[in-house]
Amino acid sequence: MTKTSIVTPVLLVGCAIIIVNFSIRASFGVFQIPIADEFGWLRSEFSLAIAIQNLAWGFGQPVFGALAEKIGDRKAIVIGAIIYALGLLFSSVATTPGAHQMLEILVGFGIAGTGFGVILAVVGRASSDENRSMSLAIVTAAGSGGQVIGPPVAEWLLTMMPWQMVFVVFAIAILATLALLPAMRAPAVSKAELQESMGTILKRAFRDPSYTMIFLGFFACGYQLSFVTAHFPAMVTEFCGPISPGGTLHSLGITTTSALGAIAISLIGLFNIAGTLAAGWAGKRYSKKYLLSGIYFARTIIGAAFILFPITPETVILFSAAMGALWLATVPLTAGLVAHLYGVRYMGTLYGVVFFSHQLGSFLGVWLGGRLYDVTGDYTAVWWVGVAVGAFSAIVHLPIRENRSAAPAAA
Repeated sequence: MTKTSIVTPVLLVGCAIIIVNFSIRASFGVFQIPIADEFGWLRSEFSLAIAIQNLAWGFGQPVFGALAEKIGDRKAIVIGAIIYALGLLFSSVATTPGAHQMLEILVGFGIAGTGFGVILAVVGRASSDENRSMSLAIVTAAGSGGQVIGPPVAEWLLTMMPWQMVFVVFAIAILATLALLPAMRAPAVSKAELQESMGTILKRAFRDPSYTMIFLGFFACGYQLSFVTAHFPAMVTEFCGPISPGGTLHSLGITTTSALGAIAISLIGLFNIAGTLAAGWAGKRYSKKYLLSGIYFARTIIGAAFILFPITPETVILFSAAMGALWLATVPLTAGLVAHLYGVRYMGTLYGVVFFSHQLGSFLGVWLGGRLYDVTGDYTAVWWVGVAVGAFSAIVHLPIRENRSAAPAAA
């Protein structure tokens, strides 16, 4: 079966799985206040649970990438979905911070098994060189679609049932995606790539300074995205000014800061659909390293501007739209750069290792956000750390040598 005839079903199934995965994953910030209020937990205790989830996701990504390359993509996804569901079900009955934090390890590994590392690798192999950047962008944009759907759905479900039952509904949803897997069949990689072992490719990558810079640069993406996902709804709820009665936001049905927090996360995802597709289009035509540097630079400016001005409902909306356009735009470019430099045979493993840096940043962003909130009473300090690491990533991408002459063909 050729790549041309298979890319559409692979894309459709990959997008569906990513949508459900990210709908669940993006909604965890909505549960921060309800869970903390029910059990009287400190903000840092719930934050640590989400931070552990992100770290487990990072550890799990190269594991599931290698597993998919060993036993097959679909089997790896089945294992990931089952672990994801079990983590959600067990978390729904956890009543102590320690239990909740330990169970988030399962959730994190489940996210890894049904997330970008495995799905992007399948789509990458099913795509031609010419269309790979856009194919990866479409799947990444589907993740943004999940982010649009997840928080409002979680808020809506919380009006009808306790948070524990919402977790059960989410577990059922991720298992339901397994019915789509028969349509996900990627073609074999090239003969040249089959002749090289995983160890050979990994050694080549680990000795390449460009791979190290890609690894270091992805840290900022994880820090910024996970901090905002986990803490922005609570930040908006507690520190944003009141919604003006009769104002524009009020007329749109946004009447409370709690609703505004959930809408902000969805708005980020909505704008990122266009931003990610634009990144995929640009990645086919322009240098990926310069595009990545530009995205991180723009994030730095937007983040600094937001915290320097008074936080109001209007600035929350403006920040969400601007940040959203850049939100996951780094993912297809980073994954595409890895495939461009080292081929698609072990793309899942190589991207998984790079993604571990992303999740180290995620762990720090989520945990540090809760910790500094408990110490200082606000998020200002941890926000400025995010601005600084964004500036670092903008710089570290510039020396990357975007030349795959030492790698096998990625066709």
